[in-house]
Amino acid sequence: MEETKKEKVIMKAEENTRISDLLKEQIAESEYPVVGAKFNNEYKNLDYPLEESGKIELIDINSKEGMKIYRRTLTFIMGKAFWRTYPKAHVVVDYQLSNAMYCTIENMEVTDKMLEKVKAKMQEIIDQDLKIEKRTMTREEAEKFYAKTNTPKGRLQFDLEDNNEINMYYCNNYYNYIYETVATHTGVTKIFDLQKYSKGFLLRYPSLKDVNTLSEFKETKKLLWALQEYETIYKVLNVGTVYRLNTAVKENKIKELILLSEALHEKKISQIADKIASKKDIKMVLIAGPSSSGKTTFAQRLGIQLRINGLKPVTISVDNYFVERKDTPRNEKGEYDFECIEAIDTDLFNKHLVALLNGDEVEMPEFDFHEGTKRYNGNKIKLAKDEILVIEGIHCLNDKLTEKIAKDQKFKIYISALTVLNMDAFNRISTTDTRLIRRIVRDSKFRGYSAKDTIASWDNVNKGEEKNIFPFQEDADFIFNTSLIYELGVLKSEAEPLLRQISNEEVEYAEAQRLLEILRYFRPISEDLVPSNSLLKEFLGGGDFKG
Repeated sequence: MEETKKEKVIMKAEENTRISDLLKEQIAESEYPVVGAKFNNEYKNLDYPLEESGKIELIDINSKEGMKIYRRTLTFIMGKAFWRTYPKAHVVVDYQLSNAMYCTIENMEVTDKMLEKVKAKMQEIIDQDLKIEKRTMTREEAEKFYAKTNTPKGRLQFDLEDNNEINMYYCNNYYNYIYETVATHTGVTKIFDLQKYSKGFLLRYPSLKDVNTLSEFKETKKLLWALQEYETIYKVLNVGTVYRLNTAVKENKIKELILLSEALHEKKISQIADKIASKKDIKMVLIAGPSSSGKTTFAQRLGIQLRINGLKPVTISVDNYFVERKDTPRNEKGEYDFECIEAIDTDLFNKHLVALLNGDEVEMPEFDFHEGTKRYNGNKIKLAKDEILVIEGIHCLNDKLTEKIAKDQKFKIYISALTVLNMDAFNRISTTDTRLIRRIVRDSKFRGYSAKDTIASWDNVNKGEEKNIFPFQEDADFIFNTSLIYELGVLKSEAEPLLRQISNEEVEYAEAQRLLEILRYFRPISEDLVPSNSLLKEFLGGGDFKG
């Protein structure tokens, strides 16, 4: 195999040879800062000692995983800077907003002066290019460590009874636990900013579109409000972290928590239906959200609540309005691009919508995906006065899809699994990872795809979402959070065996191992406890609603 500057095959390295030593020249010559590596398709720190033959691939910041390592390293540095400037501050990394992490301080007011001081300290730490060292303790050593320090950092590892190694990252007497890979030196995170925002502050970093600059921060006020609302509720229930969730399982209190989580969903769906019914001009409900958000079950549960309000939902599938195959746009690779809005016959779609709202009868097309053409099979509909259109699709928040319909006749809903559960104060669980785990389980159960297949296609799915869904989320009239605080505990038993089927000879192994690392911290929760009308049943099967 031909080697590149980023990739190298080794037959056998000298004992305790580190990746950074073996590929020192390639790291120095890299166009972008190198922050990690993949060894035999598994993410590794650059200090990882090579004790077997295998393939090494360097990871720089101009890559998806490289930017994740950049963010984690920057978070570690921020923690160290607060430790030096405001040692009593209880900093919490809450969630991602645009190209920034939204953080809060539980016991202090965030001020501009505070952030200026912390930013200056962060810059000093970065300029010094300090070493970040991973250290491993035995359980016995960790027991003494926690007794001495009385710290929650990394404690989650110790609470795993079968975990014999407890890891911490150290930098000049500062320690913290980051459960995924971080860089070996502080100097790689040169571009950042701290900015006061809402009740907390933003830790800003570059985007993959240009890793050399800080792009403009795009406010997502509605998204922030939705996240804060759910976080506040779960903090009141004392389940803001995985430790608290596991405690509920351990103490047999999980059933109550499940019922509370599901009641929250039902209450929110009811509120949305009430809001729609209160506005007499609304003639259609448009639902959009990224993959594995639970759109199908949400739409059906919303339909029930609309009926209670005297409105009968009539569903239209946007998928039946694709343009003819010969007219389908192609992407940069020359492949059909079915996810762009130009792949939808918006002229015909709008013509039919206008006719329906005017009380006319319309024969609906049914798209033949095999032949790539619309067919008319006599499916005619006409809206009654008490009926309302419910439309679900990736472009539903984009006004181009319904440009002939007046704004006051539309009610737009953005839904996503906006995870508010954290590992601990400095380790959040990505919303994208939650959706990926959902999709792995669903694809295996209902679509015949392996975990390898799902992971392999995930980047393309995300690119489509970033282009067609996320830019329009703030245009929604309501944002509904489909996440359930207990769901990863249930999905764990289904997802783990699927992820373990991926071998280290396959490129998807790195992501599989990363997801397994997340899931191992969760105590399993029985699927039998999940209510039959739960949105989670869309991924598990056996629920009241069919896709």
